[in-house]
Amino acid sequence: MSMIHSTATQLLQELQASRLSSVEITSAYLDQIERHDPRVGAFLRFDRDAALQQARAIDERRAKGQPLGKLAGLPVAVKDLLTSTGELTTCASKILANFRSPYDSTVVAKLKAADAVLIGRTNMDEFAMGGSTENSAFQKTHNPWDLTRTPGGSSGGAAACVAASMTPLSIGTDTGGSIRQPAAMCGVTGLKPTYGRVSRFGLVAFASSLDQAGPLAWTADDAALLLEVIAGHDPRDATSVDAPVPAYSQSVRQPLAGLSLGLVREHFAAGLEPDVEQAVREAVKVYESLGATVKEISLPHSKYGVAVYYLVAPCEASSNLARYDGVHYGHRTDEAAMHAELNAKRKQLVAAGKHAEADKLESPLVELYRRSRAEGFGPEVKRRIMLGTYALSAGYYDAYYLKALKVRRLIRDDFDRAFQEVDFVIGPVSTSPAFKLGDKVDDPLAMYLMDIYTVSANLAGIAGISIPCGFSRGLPIGLQLQAKPFDEERLLRAAAMYQTATDWHTKRPTMGK
Repeated sequence: MSMIHSTATQLLQELQASRLSSVEITSAYLDQIERHDPRVGAFLRFDRDAALQQARAIDERRAKGQPLGKLAGLPVAVKDLLTSTGELTTCASKILANFRSPYDSTVVAKLKAADAVLIGRTNMDEFAMGGSTENSAFQKTHNPWDLTRTPGGSSGGAAACVAASMTPLSIGTDTGGSIRQPAAMCGVTGLKPTYGRVSRFGLVAFASSLDQAGPLAWTADDAALLLEVIAGHDPRDATSVDAPVPAYSQSVRQPLAGLSLGLVREHFAAGLEPDVEQAVREAVKVYESLGATVKEISLPHSKYGVAVYYLVAPCEASSNLARYDGVHYGHRTDEAAMHAELNAKRKQLVAAGKHAEADKLESPLVELYRRSRAEGFGPEVKRRIMLGTYALSAGYYDAYYLKALKVRRLIRDDFDRAFQEVDFVIGPVSTSPAFKLGDKVDDPLAMYLMDIYTVSANLAGIAGISIPCGFSRGLPIGLQLQAKPFDEERLLRAAAMYQTATDWHTKRPTMGK
């Protein structure tokens, strides 16, 4: 197997045995990025010299026998909403196009402490709002399996760069499925940890009660390796849970005896493509052959998941994005042009005797806010801000947001009851494989419905993983396993069990020349 088609775990073994150097590995992935990313568009930025400098420093320390971190010498890509000192953190938005962070996010700080080579920043839907990575202000990302199709979103760049063998590991974020859905569509493994398992400090917020960072990789083994590094309590994040972090990478290959799986009745209804259903049911048979018991369960409130999510998430987005006003930081409109236009309009109205209308013109400060935000935010972000602001407004709060929170509690209760009966919930990640770029961009509801199987895990705060389980029309299909809170250790073991018995996770797209 070639270097760039090896797993992170295999590469780490080669590094530790000094059969490969970090410079060799990093160079190979950088070559792959330069060769293929102009067509894929997974990266917003990468710096060959900076990456090789990191790799060279790690090789020198290894040669001297100095202590090294758990990822020493392995390239890792980072979704462009996790801050890193002195680097651009754009969230794929014009409003942050020139923002350089003065501090590291906890995830990035932990990657640096583990001696990972930070190889580049990946593309995403603007502020993580989208399911196709078409909402980026800078570029579209294409699916390496078929460049006419979406890689999924919002962590489309993070999934595509792994699928295209441009990096062995990447970090994404998942607010309603944004790790699991692109992992499924790109044929890689993607884990959404339990809310609170990974610090959100320095993760630019979309929906604070839903956002969670997690790993994307080829295998459950690799995801375990990366999660072990980034998980853990952080006093700078009030939502970070002070719970022990298991040695995921050490236990991931231990099979689970007496495994019980719950197949959700509501997930196999109208809208699910036959090929996806068949692949999922075949995966269930694999688990049965490994000794698992499978029973049908019900999550009766899951049908409200999308509606609840698209109230809660936009409400939180409306609040979080209010800080982008063109004054404190971020994009600021051309003030000289704005003042000139306002003065000209005022003079015109006064000259026409329309003094009352002239007095009603916005103040320069209000106009500055309005223009800066109008120019800086893209259409999908504006849509969600308006939805959230409306739902939070006087007279509508109880009817929409408060009711959504009550149903959110019922969704969590459904999972709590399910996990009293079974170890994991099993089912599809998405109703279909990757769809064509442009197919849903003008139909927000159709795009939102792609999240129907993933949003509930975020609303309930539980863990979920997507692993490859088949193909349809040459496109990958993902299998989703969901676990009770903070059960990532067993969840990864369950995923590894399946990958030990199948080879879907070993498939690689043919990138051509």
